[in-house]
Amino acid sequence: MNQVLTIGHRGAKAHAPENTIASFEKAIEMGVDMIELDIQISKDFIPMVIHDDTVDRTTTATGKVSEFTCEDLQLLGIPTLQEVLEFVQNRCGLIIEIKVLDAIYLVHNLIKSLEYPLDNLVVSSFNWEVIMESRLMDNKINVAITTESNIMNTIKYAKIFNLHSIHADYHLLTKEVMKSINQKKIKVFAWTVNNPYHITFVKKLRVDGIITDYPERV
Repeated sequence: MNQVLTIGHRGAKAHAPENTIASFEKAIEMGVDMIELDIQISKDFIPMVIHDDTVDRTTTATGKVSEFTCEDLQLLGIPTLQEVLEFVQNRCGLIIEIKVLDAIYLVHNLIKSLEYPLDNLVVSSFNWEVIMESRLMDNKINVAITTESNIMNTIKYAKIFNLHSIHADYHLLTKEVMKSINQKKIKVFAWTVNNPYHITFVKKLRVDGIITDYPERV
């Protein structure tokens, strides 16, 4: 089995509340190579680190993220992307998954203003429009597509847009799919792989990284 990157899903989700400073701190303590996190936008157009478009599941409040100010969201325990970047300080890599198109401009501008190192940072999204805009804004930033379907089309367009990696639902990965991706010389990160049996399975496929709630299992 090859050495793969251990990527903490929303930090160390199985050990601390997802997408929080505590979760990112735990992931770093556990020695992850990278952390994956998610971006939504506050009412006052600040990139916030939260997966859902509402605060209902992960906080004591209810409502859309876009209806709360940055300060309101921080009081609910939701950090800003700037807080996370300043906390991580390049101690591990980051995958910044963009959930809404408008966030891409804010994220790029923040990365640039903080002069954050680009070599260990990846911007990703399920949304091809986000991918294309990101490529147009700065071709120096690593960009990845996240997918849970249409893997062969994803591989084709990932090569066209010169993407860093494909972040694929591990159920999509087979020897044939991996052969096609390897021929294009694109990295493959499998998500979200928690069961030890499935971790062994994707390792045998020689993926480049495993996104997991349980970093210690990788």
